[in-house]
Amino acid sequence: MRIELDAKGLACPKPVINTKKKLDSIEQGVVEVTVDNEIAKENILKLAKSMNLEANVLKTEKDSICIEIIKGENVIIEEKSQESLVDTCIFINSDKMGTGNDELGQVLIKGYIYTLTESKPYPKSILFVNSGIKLTTENEATVENLKILQDAGVEILSCGTCLDYYGLKEELKVGTVTNMYTIVESMNNSSKTISI
Repeated sequence: MRIELDAKGLACPKPVINTKKKLDSIEQGVVEVTVDNEIAKENILKLAKSMNLEANVLKTEKDSICIEIIKGENVIIEEKSQESLVDTCIFINSDKMGTGNDELGQVLIKGYIYTLTESKPYPKSILFVNSGIKLTTENEATVENLKILQDAGVEILSCGTCLDYYGLKEELKVGTVTNMYTIVESMNNSSKTISI
């Protein structure tokens, strides 16, 4: 069975949600998704990986990127070992920690990210939303420490809508751009979510 899905022009996270619905509707077969931007493409590929499905980019043109996702019994994707990670998601929604003095809050969040690199096991994922995305773009100290965590297998995800809002999408220095669907899935699928 082969299903074609046109997700061009859809706002985030609809391309991912619609793709997942199509994949969930079949036991096995191929879902061929067409999107019109790189972020949607990356989010579809991440979805396929999270579902342990094979995905291939078939065609890339100016406003049309075609992705093939194969669902079937014989598809096995080799996963990166994450033995040193605990099933925890950390949700960071500000570039400061706590309320009160902003300068102190920035010092505290910088210290928190550094301390994460020194405390094992590492969390499975760290999600950045609202002004928290400044920690993956503008703050050199936190970027450096987040790269250590990323290299150890921690998923570093920054909200694409938030990056757009702050005009920082081109400034992302660590991790990947994500969407609200992936944020919700990461939180729901973790044994524990810590909100900072």
